[in-house]
Amino acid sequence: MNTEGDDRTADRPAPAEPVAARQGSVVSRLEGDLDLDHADAARAVLGEALASPAGVVVVDLEAVRFCDSSGLNLLLQTRLTLQETGRRLRLAAVPAQVARLLEITGASEVFDLYAGVADAVEGC
Repeated sequence: MNTEGDDRTADRPAPAEPVAARQGSVVSRLEGDLDLDHADAARAVLGEALASPAGVVVVDLEAVRFCDSSGLNLLLQTRLTLQETGRRLRLAAVPAQVARLLEITGASEVFDLYAGVADAVEGC
C-alpha cells in the first residue's frame, strides 16, 4: 500500500497491460515494479495469459524497473501452473536487475530467457 510520504512506490505504475495473442502464443507485458506492492496487479495480468489456451506464454519484462522476491515468486508460480498443463513460460527482454535476481537465486536455470518478444514467439 502506498502511503503519503512513502516514495518507495511513488510514481511507479502497477504492472499491467492486456494480453496479446501472437503465432500460437500469448504475450503479456508487465510494467513498473514487480514487487509486493504491485503483485496483485501483476497476478491479474498473468491470470489473463493463463486463461488463454496458447501453448506458450511470453512475459515481456522490458518495462519492469524492479523485481523483488514477491515478483520472482509470482513468475515461478506462473511457470509451474503452465507446466502442469503442458504449456511453457518464456521471459522476454529481461532487464539487468531482474536477470541478476534470476542469476543469484538460480532461477535463471528454470526459465527460458529471450532477448525480445519477437525471439520468444518465434517458432510457436
